[in-house]
Amino acid sequence: MPGKEFIDELKKDYRSKRPLIVKRLAEFKKRYKKGDRAIFEELCYCIITAGSSAKMGMKTVEALQDILHSGSELELRKRAQAHRVRFWRVRTSYIYHTREYLRDACGLKLRKLLESFDCPDSRRDFFAQNKLVKGLGYKETSHFLRNIGFPGYAILDKHIMNSLREMGVITKTMRQTTRAGYLDIEKRLQKFADKLGIDMDHLDLLLWSRKTGEILK
Repeated sequence: MPGKEFIDELKKDYRSKRPLIVKRLAEFKKRYKKGDRAIFEELCYCIITAGSSAKMGMKTVEALQDILHSGSELELRKRAQAHRVRFWRVRTSYIYHTREYLRDACGLKLRKLLESFDCPDSRRDFFAQNKLVKGLGYKETSHFLRNIGFPGYAILDKHIMNSLREMGVITKTMRQTTRAGYLDIEKRLQKFADKLGIDMDHLDLLLWSRKTGEILK
């Protein structure tokens, strides 16, 4: 675990960034209240952002927005190619097949689907372990759920993982590539957050901002 000097510095940084972190988390909750279309767009954002950047994900969703809900796979692919989207073939395929599966499974009534789960783990498992939901593992699903206002999910991307290794919260060999590995690291992050007296959702954004210089989604 990091020493007192580092923890004091982390807490000081948190105090200065807390208002913006609170504002960002409130924006995520507002996204959920906008309804099923907005939730699906957030799902697409998380599919696109995997292996890319947050800014690129936002630009891509904006470029595809008018055809995300009804465009054919070919239409999505052509639009993505025209806008030079990274992995444009596979990511648009993921979006199309996931959309059609969710249309069959729940009529794309995503709020009703999300609220049907009786615990946070089963909600995340539905998306992360479902082979008919394309392009979402535990990191991307956690990202999606956090971005629509569900608390208690850590987004263990490279920035957070590097931070946790540097602070000694996890070892250099620990990986988040399996369900068990992801949940173990998430639990360690939660314990560290409790020790600091900082909400884990806040700490996640704080650590990400310290690596990237921004508090984005």
